[in-house]
Order: sequence, then structure tokens, then C-alpha cells
Amino acid sequence: MSVSRFIPARFNRKIPVVPLIRLDGAIGAGARPGAQGMSDKALAPLIERAFRKKPAAVALAINSPGGSPVQSSLIASRIRRLADENNVPVHAFVEDVAASGGYWLACAADDIWADAASVVGSIGVISAGFGLQGFIKKHGIERRMHTAGTSKSFMDPFAPEKPEDVARLQSILEPMHQIFKDWVVQRRGERLAENDELFTGAFWLAERGQELGLVDGIGHAAPKLKEFYGEKVRILPLNIGRPWYRRFGAGLGAEIGAQAAGALIDSAEERALWQRYGL
Repeated sequence: MSVSRFIPARFNRKIPVVPLIRLDGAIGAGARPGAQGMSDKALAPLIERAFRKKPAAVALAINSPGGSPVQSSLIASRIRRLADENNVPVHAFVEDVAASGGYWLACAADDIWADAASVVGSIGVISAGFGLQGFIKKHGIERRMHTAGTSKSFMDPFAPEKPEDVARLQSILEPMHQIFKDWVVQRRGERLAENDELFTGAFWLAERGQELGLVDGIGHAAPKLKEFYGEKVRILPLNIGRPWYRRFGAGLGAEIGAQAAGALIDSAEERALWQRYGL
């Protein structure tokens, strides 16, 4: 979307309001309101609220290393559907990183702005795991597994990797990557440069991202929104709420005890996502 499509604030009798939705953290189906990370279920009420009273625009503050392709698609599609239904422009502002699924979310906007030090791109799909067969053998552990169906032991981390399993996994990853690429091309269109690296999973700082057409320029939310909608624009921050006990740095003992192991795993996985981009 070009700036010329925006209605200048000086012609509006009312003070323009722009809800600013914070999209912060890794993206995954397990994310819940109050938990770290994002899912369509957790964000749906926030996104619906942002478009409810037909604001002047909706802004997205994005700081995400990616995560689930499906959740990325669901969140981005919800934003795009509501924007089209209400004829409301959407602007994305990248903070530390909008990579992989984070960049998928950014493409839901009509334009994308970033800090000069922001990381953008990583248009690819990854599947990672561990091979633990050597570990269990070393410790005298016997693996016992019985299946009905030849594919039920697919990519078993306690067994040697099978070439047929790798080929099958690749047959899933390639079409998923194509879906991601199609989305980026659909949303960024002629702004994208012709570059062989664009869809390799590589990522760049914002200035190079602008040269490649991944972002529209260097800029921060408040100054840009004032440029688009006038000095009197009202920016309304919207965040996923946290339970009251988390706001005080504490948790309910029973809940924490039951969820501690899962939380540690989730935290480690998210940490690994951030570290790919040096963060």
C-alpha cells in the first residue's frame, strides 16, 4: 500500500486511533494467554478487538524468530481478513527480528518498516530433532516399540535415521516452503527483487532487506504513524494479558509443579529459535 492511499489526519474531524498489536515471541499452537509466545487462539480476541471500531489503521509491533507455519498462517490470515473486510490499512514495525514465521506475520501488513539493526527474512522451513540411539546403547537401555502401520515409527529419535523417512519428511517440507513463498510473493508483489537468495532461508539486516524488497524502509512506529495520520494520532497498545500472579513474578505452586517440565522444554526450544539470529 502506498502512503497516498491514506486519508491525511488534517481532513479527519475525529482524532485518528491506531491500535498497536504486539506480536512478541515464538509462534506455536501451545501458546496460551498469559504464556510466552503466540498462537491464533491466544491472539484472536486481541486482533478482533483492534479492528472492531474501524480505526484509522492497525499497526503490528513484531519481534518473533518464527515457529509453527500453521499458526503463522492462521494469525496472518485473520489479520488480513479483518483488514479487507473493514477496509483498514495495516502497518508492520519490526523490532529485533521478524524471521521465518515472524516475517510471515509481517507480510500480513500493507507495508513493513524496521529498525536499521532489525533482522528480517529466513523464508524457509526447518524440521529439527535428535538422534539418541548411541546414547541409549551406551547406557545399556533397550528400546522396545510395537506398531500397527509401517509409518508409525517415522523419524524415531531412538533408532538410526532411515533414508525413506528423510525422503518422506522432505516431501512435506518442500510444499510447505512453497506455501510460504507464495504468501510472500502475494503480499510483497513487485516490490521483491529478483535474487536467488531470497527464498533460501537466508536472513539480513533491514537495509539489505529493503534492497531485496522484504521491507519498505527504516522507521519506528510512533514517528511513522504520526507521519501517516498526523501529530494527534492516538496509538492504542494491545498486548496479550498475563495472569495476575505472573505479573508479580510468582506462580501458583500446583500449576507450576504440573507444568515445570513442559515450560523448561518450551523455553529451551524458544531460546534456540532466538539464537539462530544472534539474539
